[in-house]
Order: sequence, then C-alpha cells, then structure tokens
Amino acid sequence: MSEKSNMSRRSFLKATGGAASAVAITGSAAGQETTTQGDGAAQGTLNLINSTMSTLDPIKATDTASGTVIQQIFDALMNYPDGEIEVQTQLAQGFETSEDFSTYTFNLKQGAQFHGDFGEVTAQDFVYAWERLAASDESRRAYFILDSIGVQHETDDEGNYQPGTLAVNAVDDYTLEVNLEEPFHATLPMLAYTSFAALPEGIVGDIQGYDGEIPYQEFATSNPVGAGPFEFVRWQSNDEAEVSRFANYHGQPAQVEAVNWRIIEDDNARYTYAMNRNADYFPIPTPFYNPNNVTVEETDDLGRQFGTYGPVRNGATLNFLAVPTINAFYIGFNTAQVEKPARQAAAYAMNQNQVIDQIFKERGQAAYHFTPPSIYPGGPDAYDQHAEQNYPYGYDQTQIQQARQVMEEAGYGPNNQYEFTFTIYSGSDTWQQTAQLLRDQLASAHISMNVETAPFSTLLQRGREGNLQAYSLGWIMDWPAPDNFLQLLNPPQTDTSQDAPISYVNWSGTQAAQRATSAYEQVQDNPAPTDEAEAARNESYVQMEEANWEDVVFLPVYHRTDQRFWYDNVDISRFGAAGTSRQMYNTTELE
Repeated sequence: MSEKSNMSRRSFLKATGGAASAVAITGSAAGQETTTQGDGAAQGTLNLINSTMSTLDPIKATDTASGTVIQQIFDALMNYPDGEIEVQTQLAQGFETSEDFSTYTFNLKQGAQFHGDFGEVTAQDFVYAWERLAASDESRRAYFILDSIGVQHETDDEGNYQPGTLAVNAVDDYTLEVNLEEPFHATLPMLAYTSFAALPEGIVGDIQGYDGEIPYQEFATSNPVGAGPFEFVRWQSNDEAEVSRFANYHGQPAQVEAVNWRIIEDDNARYTYAMNRNADYFPIPTPFYNPNNVTVEETDDLGRQFGTYGPVRNGATLNFLAVPTINAFYIGFNTAQVEKPARQAAAYAMNQNQVIDQIFKERGQAAYHFTPPSIYPGGPDAYDQHAEQNYPYGYDQTQIQQARQVMEEAGYGPNNQYEFTFTIYSGSDTWQQTAQLLRDQLASAHISMNVETAPFSTLLQRGREGNLQAYSLGWIMDWPAPDNFLQLLNPPQTDTSQDAPISYVNWSGTQAAQRATSAYEQVQDNPAPTDEAEAARNESYVQMEEANWEDVVFLPVYHRTDQRFWYDNVDISRFGAAGTSRQMYNTTELE
C-alpha cells in the first residue's frame, strides 16, 4: 500500500467527478448482471429517538446508539436484513470458500458508489478499511479481525500486530481475497458487522501509508463517508442526528427523504416526545408501559409477537412488535476492587424473576447465564435445565440469609460493613429501581452499596480506565454465537491496564479465572464450522458460564425482549433477533 498509488486513484476519481465509476456501471463482467438504480420519489422524514452517541467511526463505535446511525451510512460485504440473523450479501455480489474454509473470495457489486465525490467501491477500499480496523489507534474492534475471525497477519516480539501484514488482498477492483489462520465458524456473520464496512481508501490518515483526505475528528463526528442508503447530514451531541437519502445507492434507494434521531435519555422526555407525535417509530420506556394494553394478533415462526397497543395517552392505538432479541444485561464487578464475598452476596440477594416481573414488567426473561437462551448450547430448554439444576445462588428466589452468611464468614458484620459503589447509566429508571432494590437487600447482609449515575459514554470511558467498582451494561450480539458473548469473560481481555479491554472486570488470579481462560482457549482452538469443533466449543461455553458463577464476575440480570411501537402513517418491516440497531430504514415508507 503505497501512498502514491492511494492518492493517484482517489485523486483521479475526484478530478473526473466520478466518471471512472460511470464507466464501470455501463459495463459488467461475464455472467454478472448490472442494474442502474433510479431516483424514485421519496416522502418525508422518519423521526426516531436515540440515546447518547459516541462516534460515527465504524471501527470505534461500541454502543448501539452510535451503531444504529452508522448502520444507515456504511455498508459491508454482508448484512443482516432487517436485523434477522440469516446473513445475506450486501456489497458482495457473491463469494466462494476453499474446501478447508480458510480462504474466502468475495466478488463485489460493480457500480456501488460512495457518498459525495469519492467514487466507486472497490476491493482496495476494503483492504484499506480492514487495515484501519486492525492497525488504527482509533480501533476498538481490532480483535474482531485479528483474533475472532483470525485473518493471517504478522506480529512483533510482544505479539502486537505488524501494520501492513494483513492477508486481505485486492485481486482486482471487484475481487477481494481473505486468508484466515484457520477456519472460523462465524466468518460471514461477523463480516456483517459495520466494523468491516467499506471506506474510501485513504479518507483518514490514521494508519501507515496514508496522510488522509479529511482530518480524523471531522470524519468521526461531522463527515463520515460510506456507501450506505443514507448520507450524513448532522450530529449535534445530546441533541439530534440526521441522515438523508442517497439517490445513487447500489441497493433499494430509500423511500423516505431523511431519518432524524432526537437524542433523549430521560424516560419521561422520551415518552412525551412520542406522545406528541414527534416520533413515528419508537420504544415506550418501561415506567410508562402497561402490559394490559397489548393485544397480540400474531406470533410468527421466529417468535415475534405482532399486534396493537393502546389506547395511549394521546388517544391513539399503536402498532406493536415484540421480539426476543439476542442480548444479555448484567451487573459487572471489577474483581480488583470488589471482594468475592460481596459479589457472591449480590448474587444471593438478586432474584432475577422478581426484577423482571416488578421492574421490567415482563419485558424479557430472567438471566442466569450470560449466553442468551436462543444461542445457548442445546437451545432454550438446555439453558433452563442447566440453570434450574446448577445455579448456586438460588434459582428464582432471594437468599438473604446466605448473603449475610458469606459476608460474616469474610469478617463483616453490623459494625464492620463492606462498601462499594454501583454505577448505572443516566436516564434508566429501570436500572435505578434495580439498583435501589439490590441496595436495600444488601443492607441486610452487612453491605453498604452506593448508587451513582453517569452518562453512558462516561460510564464506558471510566470502565475502560478501570475506574468503576460495579456497573450495569448490556451486550447485543455482533454475531449469533456464544463466543461473541463469552469473549467478555475471557480473563485476558478484561484487563483494564491494556488497550481497549472488552469488559472492565480485571478477572485474574483465581482458579475459576484459569478455568475460564483454558475454556476460551479451547474455543479458539476449535473454530471450524464442523460438528466436532462445535461440540468442543459447546463444552467450553458451559465451563465458562460455571466459572463465572463461581467468581460472580458478571451477575446476569435479564435477556431483553425488544419492543417497538408506531403510528399508522409508518410502513416498516419487522426487525429480527439481531435487534433494531441492525435495522436499515431504506425500505420504510411514510404515508
């Protein structure tokens, strides 16, 4: 990757005003069908609600608020259509794999355009984008490509990635070859994640060989350029974000002129905004949700419930969709700062079903594993059976006496209380209630638990720096397999002294931590898409769950059922188990 060749190609496209791309559209390779997208009529702005965003850089975003906007701007090789978990091609037209699943060859669509004057998407753009993912200091997902998928690369004596050694090659403009260290069972699903999205080659200069055409901060906050169905318009922090229809989109051009997200954290403000009909398609915060208002008219073969909800405060009856998405919400403990007896006491005190019924109003399922039920080895029935028979802290019950006993055995009592701080993200009334319930229960077990709130982005930053004792977070699938979740419990990846820890728990130095490390090594040693390798992984997944039970690193709380509500002026597809952050809005229509 020489700077000269980079600049020559991109400068040529700019100088010709995209003429080179126009030539590519008129011709096609043998056996490939070429289509030209029309600029049909689009109507109105789709108004949505979002949470606090952190970035618009696909390799830096780790939060769903940023991801839902990034999903509209950037396209990747693969995609989860409407958030369903069966991946399909997006910028790829097709692909082939070697017999041993270690080499993937992707044929790109011809004529797919970047926004603005950045020309046609080619294989070299993916080479650049994935090098950023692996090598940029801005990347928080380097492990996706280097470790999870395991693209071949070289490292230095300390095990750090050697820039420019990634085995991703542009065979020609429309052929991308990817060579893996060994087969990986979730390669295609992972490539649907926006961290692998195409970027114009050389757009930012945060890796070797590129000076960058726009400053990084501008790209990440005010000028992200992708090949998705919408172009960036604006992002005003803690206020709003907006994208507009990209008429030259390679897929179905958007049926709406724009999508606007009002950034609102407070539950009351969110509900008022929706009830004033300022939002077309929205969640209803749990404090304002009444399960008695639901009328289920249909449950489809994916377990999604569809019907109506209402009447609501403004007199309207809304359309309603509930989807058991693949997620886990939990309390994480920094094991270097919160002693094991206190963590165990919290587990004894927590009655997950009570929390679901009384606080979350049955909008989910009680969690006893970090792996969600639908992807747990053996499925939901195996999930329930293993938890009912083995969960050590009381299945569907509160055990205050055991919580008190474990603290007294550790030397604590009425005149010697243990103290730690539990940090929840601002604006979450349900987590506030959960924290207060847990605090009150632990008071009977010689623990004084302080509850504090922090903006979501601040919570993440403090976590990465190791400055949280206990915290509330959730994990939404990147790919639908247990290792996507259990990587957060791989002890070496939880060390906050390292760059970009995947969780903030500093789990090490115990027998359970060693068992979890060994189990995850077995997962990594058996990555192939074969029955034998899957059996080995499944055994390890259960071992990791049980190791987590022993040390209470994560205290699982619930698996959320995602719901959306909308007025009759919106015609929108049902989203799938991957969740609304993976849903694209180019097929949505407004009346």
